[in-house]
Amino acid sequence: MNSLGRRTPTDFVHMDKYPLRALPKKEQPTHVPVALGVAWYENLDSPQKDGRSYWVGRGDLGQVRGGHCVVLKPAGLRDPVAWWDFYNQGRQGSCVGFSCSRMMSLLNRKRYDAWWLWNEAKLIDEWADTNPGDDNGTSVRAACDILRTRGHRALARGKTAPEAADEGIAANRWATSVDEVLAALGTPERDYVVLLNSWGRDYPHYTRMPAETLERLLREDGEAAIITDK
Repeated sequence: MNSLGRRTPTDFVHMDKYPLRALPKKEQPTHVPVALGVAWYENLDSPQKDGRSYWVGRGDLGQVRGGHCVVLKPAGLRDPVAWWDFYNQGRQGSCVGFSCSRMMSLLNRKRYDAWWLWNEAKLIDEWADTNPGDDNGTSVRAACDILRTRGHRALARGKTAPEAADEGIAANRWATSVDEVLAALGTPERDYVVLLNSWGRDYPHYTRMPAETLERLLREDGEAAIITDK
């Protein structure tokens, strides 16, 4: 069974302090990818083809088998097939590092060291003192804190550049409704979102999820990070 790795925060103070709705509408980011951390149901493991598209989240969702982080694709930004392979988290619970790095790739059109982001986030999250070096994952909040305060490490020509603040984000805020997420993606008219998952060719490149299912997942301790890039 595929690995997961998103941990639910022990509190949601970050969402109360920095909600997207606190920004005036005209200042809210749009056409940006969204890092989504949610409870992952059995249904979401098995995309079903309908016409030319794959879907998850229709019908009975089954049981929760853990937490997972994926990227929601915005309108107007292409995710190359090569990134489908590159951002494969494999059998470790590293989805937060891989998905948040893929989010940065969509914005900046370069690859990033997902393992670095995953490990650094685990060093500052609320479980760092009890589980150093574990494979239990981390929260989307922790990854965004690293991106905002320290930046990221870009990859070029097979080499990893040093950590750089300008490879990170200026701010991150939290959507609390599906309408806010759809607006951030630049697709307010849609009734679905497009997932970019990180299990390589074992999962479709683009997978659709109904908006009503996303709304449920957000209510169930979901985190939807809306970022402002540097």
